[in-house]
Amino acid sequence: MANRVRGDIQGLRAVAVLTVIAAHAGIPGLTGGYVGVDVFFVVSGYLISRLLFAEVERTGRLSLAGFWARRARRILPAATLVTVVTLAASLVYLSLVDARQVVTDAGWATAFAANLHFAADGVDYFAQDQGPSPLQHYWSLSVEEQFYLVWPLLLAAVVLTARGERRRTPLPRRDLAVVLAVATVASFTWSVVQTGSDPVAAYFSTLTRAWELGLGALTALVAPRLVRALSPRALALLTGAGLAAIAVACLTFTTATPFPGSAAALPVVGTALVLLAGAGRHEPTPNRWLGLQPLRTVGDWSYSLYLWHWPVLVLAERHLGRSLTGLETASALLATFALAGATYTFVETPFRTGRPARVLTVPRAVALYPACVALVAVACTGSWWWTEWRGGELGHDPAVTVGEYGAPPGADRTVALVRASVLAARDHRPVPSDLTPDVLSLRDSVADVGDCDYTDFPDTRDLCPRGNPDGERTLVVTGDSHARAWIPAFEEIARHDGWKAYYLVKPQCTAARVTVGDLEEGKPWADCDEFHDWVLQQVADLDPDLVVVASSPPVNGVWVDGNHLLEEGAVSRVLTAGYDELFDRLTDLAPHVALIRDVPKSPEDPATCLTTGDPDLGDCLFRPLDRSRTLGAVPVRRARAHGVEVTDPTRWLCWDGSCPIVVGSTITYRDVDHLTTEYAATLAEPLGRDLGLWSR
Repeated sequence: MANRVRGDIQGLRAVAVLTVIAAHAGIPGLTGGYVGVDVFFVVSGYLISRLLFAEVERTGRLSLAGFWARRARRILPAATLVTVVTLAASLVYLSLVDARQVVTDAGWATAFAANLHFAADGVDYFAQDQGPSPLQHYWSLSVEEQFYLVWPLLLAAVVLTARGERRRTPLPRRDLAVVLAVATVASFTWSVVQTGSDPVAAYFSTLTRAWELGLGALTALVAPRLVRALSPRALALLTGAGLAAIAVACLTFTTATPFPGSAAALPVVGTALVLLAGAGRHEPTPNRWLGLQPLRTVGDWSYSLYLWHWPVLVLAERHLGRSLTGLETASALLATFALAGATYTFVETPFRTGRPARVLTVPRAVALYPACVALVAVACTGSWWWTEWRGGELGHDPAVTVGEYGAPPGADRTVALVRASVLAARDHRPVPSDLTPDVLSLRDSVADVGDCDYTDFPDTRDLCPRGNPDGERTLVVTGDSHARAWIPAFEEIARHDGWKAYYLVKPQCTAARVTVGDLEEGKPWADCDEFHDWVLQQVADLDPDLVVVASSPPVNGVWVDGNHLLEEGAVSRVLTAGYDELFDRLTDLAPHVALIRDVPKSPEDPATCLTTGDPDLGDCLFRPLDRSRTLGAVPVRRARAHGVEVTDPTRWLCWDGSCPIVVGSTITYRDVDHLTTEYAATLAEPLGRDLGLWSR
């Protein structure tokens, strides 16, 4: 099997990395540039398999240790360098909470399981507002390495099985073709199925991406013989068609395109055609163009470019708290190329062909992985310790008290403490040293729903009586994640007065009888529509004494007659009708229905303002976003029109138009619009009294 150096492959790598970088940098016209990752998968499957096949043909065997040693020298040094530098940069440019999350991400990335980790994060609604991890792009590296853990073993098994047969070559081509074809078709089929049912998991899954590497391997297997039957003109047409397929995907695909699924076939097959066409003795002209020196240089740097571009862009954006300007983006890209060039020259090349490569013989190269793990572990431990120290209860700054600022006449103690906290923030008082919850665990302050987590609805349809399970009166709380945030308060209320409570809450599923846009793709969310119907059926069956509705406006707009509406006025009109229908139905099913107005929304994540730089309380004082106030008023108007009782919690969160993130010494929000479980619990009595549930 010919193993000549092919400049067109380096050019193809350049195309792949440049399209990925362009898409991530927001360069207009390349919304589908993310398919460059798929191009990489096919190229990688082709090159690695070509080397493996050549080894079997040459020696009659396959050295697994040798293969993994080569992978270690190729992948680990640069990946480890970028991981460690990103950890250090996160301590400088991110909040302590976010920097701590990067420590966790680094561990998954180093274990080559980042795709599993980020798939789990992708379906976590409560992680949606945190922004992407600067190490998120390691998911593709994890997919590759998981594939290369299994593929050489499978190849070795096929070779050993066929060894007893009389063959002209030790490489069992026919057997391998069958195995690769079956595996590739199976993986592609699963990719189509899972993309339709669980697109986030499908995007990161090795099982849905394996066919892309498998097609590259199959191309490497059949190319030497297949290209002999094709004329130079036919080979040129193959390259042209392949490049056109990649270009169409880059130019027409968007983030709304279901992916990978069947859509991935366009860039993947296109890449395979380019690789196939260039495998013959006569290189077609388009392939020679791909081998031009500038593209070959970028192709040489492609691995380092891919590693560096994402953390550079993400850290810059998250540090500034906004999208980058054109000049800032250009500066970030220049920094990316400078870092990539240096990494290729001083890290990649020495470990492949220089003195480190000569020193790291097979046994030593295999030991390179535990050495890199140890290095990242030291960096992670140092980062974790630093965040623990900086985010710890340093100093003796006291909590805000009513006594310092006095209470207005007639105000209850909760309102008085909110007022005092606003005045303290306006005075730029230091943040209290002893915060509740601990600021470093703020992300974890999510109300417990036990076994009845309707995030998984329709798979989960159980009913879980809470509060006092033996209570004679029944309470139902329904809505989205904002209703869930009130659960700690209702648990206290239910236990205090002997109510049996049911929490029929589903994150992102607005309570109004409207069709909302799915958070990931924006398409109509059928599961939410079904949940609405299911909730009404449960209310009818439970015959509760009280139903409480709490909900935020739809996160990703609403759908009406096939139209996706995002504009505030249009959404408001649809919500009006949706709440009218909801309250009509609920008031027929329960003797007492109440609405908790949605909480004010902050423009900034509290973890950012509380753990960046040297903040005081004034840095975390905010005015509610106008859109949340406007849309939050819609259910209030419709509730009052239907005679539904309304409780407005704004007075427990804001005073004089300003909202403090810290009230007394308790952090009010876990993110921009969800109450912490700790603060919600402190509101049990005022909320209970407002709803007429709290007896003396």
